[in-house]
Amino acid sequence: MRRVAAVLIASALATFALLVTKAGAKPAVATVANVVRSGGKVTSTGPKIALTHGIVQVRVTITDGKITDVTALSLPHDNPHSWDDSSAAAVKLRSEVLAKQSADIDVVSGATYTSHGYAHSLQAALDAVAHG
Repeated sequence: MRRVAAVLIASALATFALLVTKAGAKPAVATVANVVRSGGKVTSTGPKIALTHGIVQVRVTITDGKITDVTALSLPHDNPHSWDDSSAAAVKLRSEVLAKQSADIDVVSGATYTSHGYAHSLQAALDAVAHG
């Protein structure tokens, strides 16, 4: 009987910890940005942003002071639903970054955490270019 109670309590605590983590899913930065300069072209890889369903990391290319490309190097993919939502969001986020020329982008509905992680990784990459 004690063993069953212990298993139930452990399960409840694990479930509670998971819910708290998901409720406050603030991104965690795992690495710093990396910048490569070549003539008028700068490529900066943002840090890996750890989210509940995976990692988001982007690389930005700036040519002659203008953002000319943004590539998602990593997107959440712990399940097919996360991958589908993140992949679709990355297309929209890339388009918005190129249009706005900044990391000040709107959240994509259905991919809120991915959108925030994408923006954080991108902003860190842009900051590294500006300060390095």
